[in-house]
Amino acid sequence: MLKSAENPWFFNLTVVLAGLTLLVFVLIQASSILIPFLFAVFFSILLTPLSSLLEKYGLYRIFSSLFSVLIGITVLSGIIFFFYNQVVNLAQDITMIERRINELFDQFSGFFHVYLNVEPDAQLESAEDAIISFLRDNAETLTRGAMTAATTLTMFFLIPIYVFLLLLYRDFFRDFFLMAYARGERNKKAENLLDKIQSVVQNYISGMFIVICILAVLNSAALLIIGVGHPLLFGVFAALLNVIPFLGPIIGSILPIVYALLTMDSLWPPFAVLITFYVIQLFESNLFRPLIVGNKVSLNPLVTLLAIFVGGQIWGLAGMILFIPALAMLKEVFDEVEALQPYGYLLGRVKTREETEAQFFSGKFPSFGKAVDEEKQDQ
Repeated sequence: MLKSAENPWFFNLTVVLAGLTLLVFVLIQASSILIPFLFAVFFSILLTPLSSLLEKYGLYRIFSSLFSVLIGITVLSGIIFFFYNQVVNLAQDITMIERRINELFDQFSGFFHVYLNVEPDAQLESAEDAIISFLRDNAETLTRGAMTAATTLTMFFLIPIYVFLLLLYRDFFRDFFLMAYARGERNKKAENLLDKIQSVVQNYISGMFIVICILAVLNSAALLIIGVGHPLLFGVFAALLNVIPFLGPIIGSILPIVYALLTMDSLWPPFAVLITFYVIQLFESNLFRPLIVGNKVSLNPLVTLLAIFVGGQIWGLAGMILFIPALAMLKEVFDEVEALQPYGYLLGRVKTREETEAQFFSGKFPSFGKAVDEEKQDQ
């Protein structure tokens, strides 16, 4: 019997590129549906143990799901109310910041005049006037804009509804997945995959919450000791930005440094903030996150950076937050499907040669492991 010829490489490449283009188009066009639903999926997985615990005490599932959602809403509302009060207090410092900007521009002008023998440029004064005018005219707008963004998040009323329904019908969705993914002797494998996905999401979200709380205390205490104003606002905000790896800590440290530079007379406090946040971040990367979050979300740094930038381009800030746990879930699926295991290996952390060979010979890559074994025997 004649075998059908394989498709040429450029045909396969065209199909892959067309599929990726279609996927990105769907993600962008359906963002208003997919973003709240994905947030709901992650929150429902996080709240599943709480709902199960309430059911053990005799509550019906509908009430345990409802109470779990209400507890989550209460925690989120408390966080938003905290930031509301802090931002309102920060807006009251606009006059002091204007005065400090005037002093800084005067110092720059004096430096150019004394040491460089250059008269102050009119453009420098124009820039000063423009910055002060922007702060004065837009202080209320910036505050209102920040509050509008927070209100928009709280008005995402679809997320609590999704979370409630996902918790209420979680056994139904689990059975559907088992029916669609596996039958007969493979049901155990499908159940293990669901357990792994649930463990990854719960470990990541709960672990990150604990890490954020630790960082919030350390950041706020450091800013309070240094003497930077509004230490709770900048400390907690910098801790929350750690949900965005690599970029979040940088942005979180820039804000208190700039504020210290504009509101304090010495250059020592901004420098102290920079050093302190750097040390705290070292502890976070090498101690807190490995011990608390662990290696459940074992994506290599290159894939993590790509996920952040691609997620930011497609869904903005929501994409930068959602794409990392979503990619970690996808990696678990890849690891369980034999044809996709090489892609799961590519997404995971970089392993040593010994770890890689052990994984090959464990049965995950049987054909490759067999080839390596034959090569060693030939040698």
